[in-house]
Amino acid sequence: MVTRIPAPSKATPGKGSNPLRTMRNQAPEVARKAATVVQKNVRRAATGMLGLSGERMSKVDTAWLRMDSHSNLMMINGVWTLSPGITWEALCERVQQRLLQYPRFRQRVVEDAAGATWVEDRNFDIAAHVLREKLPHQKGHSMQRALQDRVGELAMQPLDTRRPLWQMHLIEDFVGDDGQPGSALIVRIHHCIADGIALISVTMSLVDGGSEPPKRKPRADKDGAATAEDWIADALIKPFTDMTVKALDLAGDGAAKSFKMLSDPEKTMHHGLAGTMDMARVAYQLVSDAAALALMPDDSPTRLKGQPGSAKRVAWCPPIPLEEVKAIGKALNCSINDVLLSCVAGAIGGYLRSQGDDPTGQEIRAMIPVNLRPMEEAWKLGNRFGLVPLVLPIGVANPVERVYEVRKRMNALKGSTQPILAFAMLAVAGLMIKPAQDALLNLFGRKTTAVMTNVPGPKQQLTLCGSRVTQCMFWVPQSGDIGLGVSILSYGGGVQFGVITDTTLCPEPQQIIDAFAPEFDQLSLLTLMLPWGE
Repeated sequence: MVTRIPAPSKATPGKGSNPLRTMRNQAPEVARKAATVVQKNVRRAATGMLGLSGERMSKVDTAWLRMDSHSNLMMINGVWTLSPGITWEALCERVQQRLLQYPRFRQRVVEDAAGATWVEDRNFDIAAHVLREKLPHQKGHSMQRALQDRVGELAMQPLDTRRPLWQMHLIEDFVGDDGQPGSALIVRIHHCIADGIALISVTMSLVDGGSEPPKRKPRADKDGAATAEDWIADALIKPFTDMTVKALDLAGDGAAKSFKMLSDPEKTMHHGLAGTMDMARVAYQLVSDAAALALMPDDSPTRLKGQPGSAKRVAWCPPIPLEEVKAIGKALNCSINDVLLSCVAGAIGGYLRSQGDDPTGQEIRAMIPVNLRPMEEAWKLGNRFGLVPLVLPIGVANPVERVYEVRKRMNALKGSTQPILAFAMLAVAGLMIKPAQDALLNLFGRKTTAVMTNVPGPKQQLTLCGSRVTQCMFWVPQSGDIGLGVSILSYGGGVQFGVITDTTLCPEPQQIIDAFAPEFDQLSLLTLMLPWGE
């Protein structure tokens, strides 16, 4: 048998059969395709989407996600008391009907080198998030005290990062200090999901008669993820322009007008010199406020400031009638905020005196969140707030003198761009690795004693699963080495004051709470005694 070997074909003119020559000729095209793939993957990796199917977490929310520490977990903790009681089954049904309509509450967080991504939890289990509990009964302690102790314990128990970052703990049989039988609900939500204003929107969808959350429009897919330029536009430029102008209630009309001009430079040109002056004024304000934040002096060294431990305690007071607060504010030509913050300063000063300290002449700095979003967009969740530092005059003993001092300091903050600068700093912190982020944010912690928030809740009393919400209270987290959190919440015609403390710095926060009502009563009495008119 003869095996025929085919003759080699003739080389095509201009295309040699040499493999090296072929590779050399194809190299530019191969390199171009490879570069395209690498560029695409680098872009996707830079935004954390490589190998994941989900929604990218904003840089501000990423900063909150990574802010957990041994002494402070970034959880918003809340308590509802209900009368009569509700069942675990009814609560689970309501959560599935309403809360899980928000994608964030069905999504877990996956971190990567560039940040984090919201990913659907395919093994979601409602029983892992809505838990049934019984309060341990201690002789001589009320159930109210046992509830406070349990909230403090849960405030330092991390959420399971393999699941969506929230939990509800239902105590079906609870009797508060008012003697009414009912239930108590403890809620824990990681701050990376939402801020306090957004969670009020969530609350309103959970209660009886609440509307379902609006449906989110699907975002256009831009090659799998947004580019760095898209993120800068969305997360940094917009808060300085349209969104901030609509929501920043501390800014005056001139600042709002100037911020609008920053968002439309072409229109600014038509305003001529006036537009240029407005923009220059905003630029000066930004520089001044940035310097003020960077050069904040340390506040007074009190027993409430120091290295915190790893245990928390909470306390809250019965509601104070909101109409009484309004009446005092009207009589003294002050805002409701001025009156309440003055009473908080007085309660802290009174607590220090009860511990044998002399707070005369002392001041503590509290970081106060400022909403930076239109209220109609609160359902979108996420964090859209800035911070302003308010120095509380805890050493002023006279209640009327103190409320006027608080009013003066609050007025000085009007028109400030510090909330926007703080928001931008959080966005930049979210771009950094955790050690660098901690170093940046500790600039605030070292010069601050407390985090304080004042949230306007529903004016009418709510019901949940047919039961009346008799009280509601919440506490925002403290970052870094801050060991004191103060919350003021108006609800159903009343105002409540709550405190969360590190037990190393303040073992019994109830003592601060116990000083709040007497401060308010003293201010009310002195207001009535002032010589009104002739």
